[in-house]
Amino acid sequence: MNHSFDHQYWREHWATGHSGPDMSDAPPHPYMARELAELPVGSALDVGCGAGAEALWLAAGGWHVTAVDISSAALDHARNRAQRTGLQDQLGWKQQDVTRWQPARSFDLVMTNYAHATIPQLDLYQRIAQWVRPGGTLLVVGHAEQAQYEHHRGHDDAGHPPAKASVTAQDITARIPGWDVITADCVSRTVSMQDGKQVSLRDVVVRAVRPQELSEDSFRAERTLS
Repeated sequence: MNHSFDHQYWREHWATGHSGPDMSDAPPHPYMARELAELPVGSALDVGCGAGAEALWLAAGGWHVTAVDISSAALDHARNRAQRTGLQDQLGWKQQDVTRWQPARSFDLVMTNYAHATIPQLDLYQRIAQWVRPGGTLLVVGHAEQAQYEHHRGHDDAGHPPAKASVTAQDITARIPGWDVITADCVSRTVSMQDGKQVSLRDVVVRAVRPQELSEDSFRAERTLS
């Protein structure tokens, strides 16, 4: 089955039941508190923010968050949720294709949770890592290879995410040589779907800190080359 992960794919994704109440009001991934609760607050970029659960969690903790997604429908849900919680002043929303978009600045934290794009998955992670300031943190949550996971439209008949959307922690860390890797795990968890079904997931979680010696000049040079 072909998975383009382009604008049309995500428009259909949000138009076929994935924008319902359970998705729009879903809690943030449990890895947020585990990996980020002890970090000093600052600027954050949420890449592929979807309905905004993780961006809102950060904003509630005092972070100033830029949240980016290719889907206008996803961002509408996220904005509405921010207004209901009174966190809109902490958040900025951008509808962008992150394979083409470049931020004008680096961030204390860059994170992504299950984001997929038209470029290979590891290329996406390497690209967004460039947007972490020296001394800042990258947090990646992705699908583990051969994950038994059924709630995402378009997975194969066995419930696996498409191969190009699946990674290992070692694959990710190999793309950021010289970084201080804090977490590189494959984690299993169970979630409840909209129909009440219990589904087991296997997630890759990588948290790493960018070396201080990488200057802002290096950041700008990497942006130019990417």
